[in-house]
Amino acid sequence: MTHWLETLLTGPCKAPACPDVASWWPRHLARSRETPDTMTQAILGGYHADRVGWAFASAYQAALRALVPQLPADTVAALCVTEKDGNSPRAIRSELREGLLNGAKRWATLGPEGQLFLVVARDAEVLSDLPVLRVLCISADQAGVQVEAMPPTPFVPEVPHASLCFENVTVADSAVLPGDGYLHYVKPFRTVEDLHVQAAVLAYLVREALRLRWPRGWIERAAAQLLALEALATLPSLANTTHAALAGALTGVAALVADADRHWQASEADEAALRWKRDRALFTVAATLPQN
Repeated sequence: MTHWLETLLTGPCKAPACPDVASWWPRHLARSRETPDTMTQAILGGYHADRVGWAFASAYQAALRALVPQLPADTVAALCVTEKDGNSPRAIRSELREGLLNGAKRWATLGPEGQLFLVVARDAEVLSDLPVLRVLCISADQAGVQVEAMPPTPFVPEVPHASLCFENVTVADSAVLPGDGYLHYVKPFRTVEDLHVQAAVLAYLVREALRLRWPRGWIERAAAQLLALEALATLPSLANTTHAALAGALTGVAALVADADRHWQASEADEAALRWKRDRALFTVAATLPQN
């Protein structure tokens, strides 16, 4: 198989228009079937995206498969953590009790189109001073599941979010993922998601850089940074050493994005440049966004 780097530097530099989820999903699905490597899925998803929103969406789906490899490839999934009071373990009020799930979630990414929700809930059968969390695989079409679209966000508005309500939803033992919900899923996902999203958006920028003929030096730096992100994705996501190296990599990405802003200004009438001005906030607010 051709390595993604060759595609990035020699492939077509114009992406087909993609206005909505219905257009994006089959394209993402076709590419993801070509390789099981989730970072490659994210990078190629970003490269073939006509806007930041679809780069993010492809990266998010790939990151979920890195976190939970057994997720079906042909299903739009979402990790559902955030509730009314936030996403810390103590803020989780959704509860699994005697095989029934009750609770509510907010900001489920792609939620209105979601088919499978990975729902973080308290395990009411375990008595502890700290809440014990589980991750439950819940189908959107199960009885007791309600999905309501939320208003579009100011940036990447094409990617929809939803609020979810669960009322006495039956949860089979096989639908409870193994391990602690926080330590094995919620906590590592921030690192996994960061790596995939940063790589996807950087790959999107490389394609735009080729289309708009940005300086070759910027493209070469971006390619090197992508290789670094790919290498980091092979390291343990909870290790302090991984976090230290990731912090350095993200500093490098931030420098590339700052330089990209100046190059975009030279093409400010371009439709993609206008979208970038709107969507670049994805980088600046990522640290404070809820983990959905």
